[in-house]
Order: sequence, then C-alpha cells, then structure tokens
Amino acid sequence: MRVGATLSTSIDSTFRRLCKFIGMGKDDVQECLIAAPAGIDTNPIKDLRAIYDTAMDQNIVIGFINKNQIADPGEIRLFSVDQNGALKIFLWVKNDGTIEFGGNAGNLTRFQELETGFNQLKTDFNTLVTVFNAHIHATPSGVSSPTATPATTSSASIANAKINELKTL
Repeated sequence: MRVGATLSTSIDSTFRRLCKFIGMGKDDVQECLIAAPAGIDTNPIKDLRAIYDTAMDQNIVIGFINKNQIADPGEIRLFSVDQNGALKIFLWVKNDGTIEFGGNAGNLTRFQELETGFNQLKTDFNTLVTVFNAHIHATPSGVSSPTATPATTSSASIANAKINELKTL
C-alpha cells in the first residue's frame, strides 16, 4: 500500500471517478480508481491524502486519511468541506441514539403534529375574534357591562412535535 496527495479528480466514460495524485516522496503522477462503499459518492479535495494499492493492474484508492476524526466508537459521521478543507455541514449518527444534522442546538419537528397544533390555535383565535366582535357593552340603563360570552384560552400545544433523537442547527 502507498500514500499519495490528491491533485484532481475526474469521471471517465464509464462513470468511474478517477483520482490523480502524486505519490509521497515521489514526483510521478498516478491515476487511481476511487473505491467507495455502495451508495457513497465522494470527490476528494486537492492535497487530501489517499491510501492506494494495485489490484487487477489498476491503482485503486482504498480510502483517505481524515485529519479531523472526532467520531466515538460505534459512530459514523458524514461531512462536506469546501476546496480549502473547511467543514461546511455534517450528519453525525451518534452512539447514544441521536443524529445531529449540522449541529445540536435545536430540534427537528414533525410537520403534521406541528400543523395540527397550529390549526387548533388558529381556530381558537378565530373563535375569540368572532365572540369579541359580536359582544355588546350597552345596557338599557346606559351602564356598560362585559360580554355575556367570555372567551376561553387556547390549549393548543406543539410539544408532541419535538423529536429528541434528531438534532439540528
């Protein structure tokens, strides 16, 4: 096995991603096929260190050296970086049963439950507006009186929409 620094990538006519890199300690440019797990499409940035070997007369990149590994045992972290290697976004499946989408400061919500709570609040508000608009303060004696139909407060809640296992920005 050998290590090389990525120079560029391309996709050939058979839709295989090829990686050009220079071997460590050498001045020759190599071209390798990038081997990745099924369902993973990756395109390494310039100067990323690749581990490669030869199989069936083809140089194949087996993996890349991640300088910023932070996942704990049993975890997987997918992330993207810009051309300078700066972290842009990540998906982190943690060993405590949570998943972080770019961060852990907020919570994702279930839209249907949130919409149900919102619609209940809207209905309650509209009912209050209807009652308020219909009330009268005048009495035969000329003394003002409160409405005969007091409004009730809303009991709408969006608490059930919170998903504690999924975290986001």
